[in-house]
Amino acid sequence: MNVMSRGVRNAFRSGIRTFAIVVMLGISVGLTLSMLIARSGVEQKIENVKSSVGNTINISPAGARGFEGGGTALTTAQINKVAALDHISSVTSSLSDRLTSDNTNLESAVDAGSLGERNADSSGVQNQAPPNTSPSSNSSSSIPSFTPPVNITGTSSLEAASAYGASKVEYTSGEAIDTSKDSNEAVIGKDLAEKNNLKIGSTFKAYGETLTVVGIYDTGTVFSNNAVIVSLSTLQRLSDRSGEITSVTATVDSLDNLSSATKSIEATLGSAADVTNAQDTAASAVEPLENVKTIALYSLIGATVAGGVITLLTMIMVVRERRREIGVMKAIGSSNLKTVGQFTSEALTLTSMGLVVGLLFAVVAATPITNALVSNSQASSQTSSNGQPGGPRPGGFRSLATAGVTNLQTIETSVGWSTLGYGALAAFAIAAIGSAAPAFLISKVRPSEVMRAE
Repeated sequence: MNVMSRGVRNAFRSGIRTFAIVVMLGISVGLTLSMLIARSGVEQKIENVKSSVGNTINISPAGARGFEGGGTALTTAQINKVAALDHISSVTSSLSDRLTSDNTNLESAVDAGSLGERNADSSGVQNQAPPNTSPSSNSSSSIPSFTPPVNITGTSSLEAASAYGASKVEYTSGEAIDTSKDSNEAVIGKDLAEKNNLKIGSTFKAYGETLTVVGIYDTGTVFSNNAVIVSLSTLQRLSDRSGEITSVTATVDSLDNLSSATKSIEATLGSAADVTNAQDTAASAVEPLENVKTIALYSLIGATVAGGVITLLTMIMVVRERRREIGVMKAIGSSNLKTVGQFTSEALTLTSMGLVVGLLFAVVAATPITNALVSNSQASSQTSSNGQPGGPRPGGFRSLATAGVTNLQTIETSVGWSTLGYGALAAFAIAAIGSAAPAFLISKVRPSEVMRAE
């Protein structure tokens, strides 16, 4: 105990030197803790991204793309097989149809315009008159203009915004339907509601039956707001398409299992379905996070080594200054072990104070340092994605890249007991590294040689 207390007192023999060493060690330990915190936060975010971004597989009838192409609708029995596959955590099925003046009294909220007329002509869709219109056969106006239909979707889940055909959605009034029930309840887009003067509790006709509006939503786009959403079983009944499914989104438990799950689905459905995923785009969303994780690891090692070197050089200098003192201690019977213990306790005292300063530094600097690493990695990723051949890919999967950036910007850092524990281990490692060489130098000191030199 006397050896330990002497080592602690020796740490304060020179106030200026102690202050300088503690500040340098504090910065080193602080950087070590900051990198540890950043790495921990990034690792947690990577797991969150892998379980929520790009971990979906889109399944559609072979040859179909929305209302274009052809093919045969998938069946509930086929999708049940998909839901039973390994790593598939959930499956959302939907059936899409169009409401026109032939089967609804709703008036479309979308004005066809020149684009609509051109698309109708090129796709072979016949022009139709709006509801309650009776064009005269003796006038040029007897040729009705094209009116875009109202899209109606039956879905098994409304949890994801993609069920509304958008990337975001909010309800302006009412509530979502219970997609597990077969009932004549519907939610409709804001623009469609305004066009037809509908509100919560209002009714409209579809497929010869009366449907009640229970919710009105807004996606921010006119096209997505020109739609009706009911439960899957409801639309299958109303449209007389029992058991049919036109689109499926399978969610995988982790991005790591995306490829194997896709192959399993392809093997299960065979040529009856087109199966696609966003493997490359999703991987690019995780790549910046992996870069930050790697940088944090190297910085963590570098900061720990720097702290060890600072302690090492300090203790070597101290040993050289106290050669006579060491010689006297040995001359009066102190062993090498006790002498080394005194200098080790001095190193531990300095690094412990450095740990306290470093912890305060880490609390303040961890988040800014993490954000700086993320910003640099994000900028590099965006620069890479704008080039060829790794540029942005068109289509619905592009939103995954945006989701990846959003995840980069929402990394949370925190200092917990585990971080404090690792910080203490880092401080002890720094003290051990710094005490190794002085211990060797102390063992070489010969009392007679020191006294003769003095």
